[in-house]
Amino acid sequence: MGDSVRRILAGSIGNCIHVIGVRNFLSLAEKAGMQTTFLGGAIPVERFVEAIRRENPDIVGVSYRLAPDVCSRLLAELRDQLRSNGLLEGRTYLFGGTAETGRIARGAGFFAEVFDGTQTQEDVIAFVRNLAGMPLLVRPSSRPSHPGTLVERIAARKPFPLIRHHIGLPSVEETVAAITRIADAEALDVVSIAPDQVAQEALFRPEEQAESGRGAGGVPIRSREDLERIYDATRRGNLPLCRCYSGTQDVLQWAQLLAETIRNAWCAVPLSWYNQMDKRGPRPFSQSVREAMTLMRWHAERGIPVEVNEPHQWSLRRASDGITVATAYLAAYNAKKAGVHHYVSQYMLGTPAGMSLAMDLAKMCAMIDLVESLHDQTFRSYREIRPGLSSFPAEPAEARSQLVLSTVIGMALEPDILHVVAACEGHHTAGADDILESVRMATWAVARCREGLPGGALLADETIRRRREELRAQAQVVLDAIRTLGDGASDPLADPDVLERAVRTGILDAPDLEGSGVAPGSIATAIRDGRCVPIDRETGAELSEAERVRQALAKAGGL
Repeated sequence: MGDSVRRILAGSIGNCIHVIGVRNFLSLAEKAGMQTTFLGGAIPVERFVEAIRRENPDIVGVSYRLAPDVCSRLLAELRDQLRSNGLLEGRTYLFGGTAETGRIARGAGFFAEVFDGTQTQEDVIAFVRNLAGMPLLVRPSSRPSHPGTLVERIAARKPFPLIRHHIGLPSVEETVAAITRIADAEALDVVSIAPDQVAQEALFRPEEQAESGRGAGGVPIRSREDLERIYDATRRGNLPLCRCYSGTQDVLQWAQLLAETIRNAWCAVPLSWYNQMDKRGPRPFSQSVREAMTLMRWHAERGIPVEVNEPHQWSLRRASDGITVATAYLAAYNAKKAGVHHYVSQYMLGTPAGMSLAMDLAKMCAMIDLVESLHDQTFRSYREIRPGLSSFPAEPAEARSQLVLSTVIGMALEPDILHVVAACEGHHTAGADDILESVRMATWAVARCREGLPGGALLADETIRRRREELRAQAQVVLDAIRTLGDGASDPLADPDVLERAVRTGILDAPDLEGSGVAPGSIATAIRDGRCVPIDRETGAELSEAERVRQALAKAGGL
């Protein structure tokens, strides 16, 4: 057993003929560089022990999936024969079976690990990789190493995406308890804290908190200690990274507090939002854009990755696909301009509701094309996919189906991060049980996709390819129109005043912004053939993005 290549022998014992799990495990072992021997199914205990003596493997895999009482007898017989033949010590024994036979195997006392079907495929792959590189004679009792930065964790989890979910229950106590359960379950790589609106707007302004009411839509964080308690709850299990939404006021104070308390894994800040336009805060539009740019620079200077929550904010308000793709580029462009090296680019599927799967993928691909055209030695983006909440049906079974469907479709984009949205969110705020259930569904879908998803062929579909090209061209029309508003600005796409003019003139616009007092909200859009397109308000005819921009500028007086 001194060879550098570890050897594993495995099969099913007794009267159990089920070997698919054994085959899959040995296949993973081969990919990890181990030498494998497959004994087959229904191997009598005596023959199994003789094979171990003859082959002298480093690792032995025993499988049994039938009657628990028979399993108990077989494992006792196996243990006794291994002990009497001096084969029990000095090698690693593994067991694979059902929940019932797995419970018996744990009680047998000589298996280093028991696989009972509750583990995810990524858990098994991680175990096999560890097994191939280091001795494992007893079940590990020490906590494995979990990288503490986003970029390192993404690299460590390949080929699987990081799993993220947001959480913000009505009290800090409930939120801490839920995070404790989730961390212990090792379900998430990233815990996203969702503070309520009072916290985002008035955490540093106690005198304004009472005027804001009790808050809604998240955990009522009111102090540094609240954040510290939440972070402490993540220091268990797989030590998930922690991050939090940006404030909608006093954003630099928020940034510093998050860095000091929860070691904010990455900053999430919108470019055009959280201000008077969306009524998420009191700031004037141009002030919020300037502060967003400053916030990006602050994080860039400290090596903290940045995510700019921009394109899906437009899609959520039914902006055309062309506008959404253009704003994805604007967001990444401004992050790069601010000196950000590691950029998280979020791709929200199913938004607005009614997008077809093919046209949704085409839109995501067009955004990826533009964002990743900015890649160089100083700037790298990471793909984060998530289901769109507006696409979730209220009916629970249908919502669960939508979660899995969005996950599978999104996996074609080869994401680095999967932001799971609990299937219950269309009905009620997700608690620990809801999150654990939805994460389980999503990670199961990810594991199946990793076994072989024809993503490349899917994205090469001619309909998707044509729409992808159309959207890149439409986005350039929008971006070129913004540049014409530059008025001598050295870089119009990164100038707050120019961006405000782009919004006020309607070059950037969405139907649900009508009455905002900032954007005109005069654009009309509709879902046509699974696409979100601009239409003429009077006739309902579809407009090209160029014609829509021309009309917007004419209405604004050519400004």
